[in-house]
Amino acid sequence: MKKQFLIPTREEVTPTNQAIFDNLKKALGFVPNLYATIAYSDAGLARYLAYQNAKTTLNNKEKEAVNLIVSEVNGCSYCLSAHTVIGKMNGFTDEQILDLRRGKSENPKLNALVQLAGDITRNRGNAADEAVSNIYANGYTNENLIDLILQISDKTAMNYLHNLTDIAVDFPLAPAL
Repeated sequence: MKKQFLIPTREEVTPTNQAIFDNLKKALGFVPNLYATIAYSDAGLARYLAYQNAKTTLNNKEKEAVNLIVSEVNGCSYCLSAHTVIGKMNGFTDEQILDLRRGKSENPKLNALVQLAGDITRNRGNAADEAVSNIYANGYTNENLIDLILQISDKTAMNYLHNLTDIAVDFPLAPAL
């Protein structure tokens, strides 16, 4: 049986996390429920945000494409909903977002990336040789592959957090495929 997780308020978290809540509210207009849940850990929210916002060779569209396919494979309604909104903010159409969740894109380079990300996620860190070769054939490098794995790990952690806690989704719900 899942433990009931309530979303902590600003007053219920440590001063360190209160400052982060204030910064998130200023930047986003609210504190997303998943971030608030991480604040049960005194150091967790700062550590996660530093990891999430670290420099990467993947551009924002590539990161969102990975976030969408990984969240689809992991069955995370929270992250699918959040990244549908963020995907639109990064220029994806509704149909492109649905395609990315299905593991495909009309853009050959992005297609190679989402296919590999989906394969890695489904196979717990393993992937078909063809999927790996295909990203190199589409211009990606070893550095990009490392950054892809780190992006998958970021999103998988959040997918697991939501899937375990089942906290309320505070974004418009992503449509089912």
